[in-house]
Amino acid sequence: MKAYSQDLRERAIAALEAGKTQAEVAAQFQLHKSTLEKWWYRWRDTGSCAAWPAASGPQRTLQAAEKLIREEVKKQPDLTLEELCERVKAAQGLVVSPSMMCRELKILKLPRKKSRSMTANARRRV
Repeated sequence: MKAYSQDLRERAIAALEAGKTQAEVAAQFQLHKSTLEKWWYRWRDTGSCAAWPAASGPQRTLQAAEKLIREEVKKQPDLTLEELCERVKAAQGLVVSPSMMCRELKILKLPRKKSRSMTANARRRV
């Protein structure tokens, strides 16, 4: 998705108001006609052709447990994902899956233990 400058939007709208057709304005400013139509309808309805603010996704479920997760991993770095999920559930009542916990550890840039058979920070021999 390409972000267009406010100046370009305003110049395109001004050209439409000056009597040019949508096809002419789209060709002049190298825009797709549907983009120009959206700007025009927004201008007509609201008086502004500014870009909509960026939408943010839903908040992370484990965001509230970030401090707890960091503390638990610091205290016991060899916790499995399942054990970490159980501790978060016991402390904060959040029911989370191991895959969700894995994603959260990645976001927090924390190490994760992959299985019970490996020791903490162990490397597999190749």
